[in-house]
Amino acid sequence: MVIVKKTYKDQVIDHIYQMLLADQLKPGDRLKESLLALEMGISRAPIREALKELMTLGLIDYKPQIGNFLPVMTPKQIIDSYTTRGVLEGYAVMSASEHFTRQELERLDRLVDDMGQAARDGEHKQVVDIGGEFHDFLVARSDNQQLLEYSSRLSMKLHVLFYKHWGMLYRPDEIEQRHRAIVTSIKAQDKTRIEQVVRAHYVETGSKIVAVQALNSVTVI
Repeated sequence: MVIVKKTYKDQVIDHIYQMLLADQLKPGDRLKESLLALEMGISRAPIREALKELMTLGLIDYKPQIGNFLPVMTPKQIIDSYTTRGVLEGYAVMSASEHFTRQELERLDRLVDDMGQAARDGEHKQVVDIGGEFHDFLVARSDNQQLLEYSSRLSMKLHVLFYKHWGMLYRPDEIEQRHRAIVTSIKAQDKTRIEQVVRAHYVETGSKIVAVQALNSVTVI
């Protein structure tokens, strides 16, 4: 059995992440070290460490002499984030495609099955968690450490954005089909197709999120 020990810093990051998923924190909200420390019953030092790491992941903005805030992402920032992850993952999967074993491809197929079932059951968090496992597994096949680092920085931000909107973006069958297409391209060993499918996968989602946010911001007078 693998025992995972979480530091206080890691627990703070997970706590903030779960609050984001639960919509308890919204863009523009301020994060106060003192309140988080009181809420979690720990000192402010690990809170400060966690907030610094979340800044590097793009989930927190720091305003000098004011404090830490959840950023309000512009449509361009959303599109850029998804496009960049698509470029990184597309290259990672393409360059490592011949190294996927039969067992690994079967694992990807199972994850797609599980994701589709979770979507049909309306299990939002499961969809995001399984989707995260699917995409992280794809990227992890690459031996390009720089690529892995940059890709990881975008991962949590995109999970939060997708979690908030996926029910308005895709039907359950579309969730399954879109990820199945990636696995199919890997099995076909068409490197050009692999990059195209993965990049389109992300660009489409980023564009849809921007469209949904624009629709939701329209005020009917």
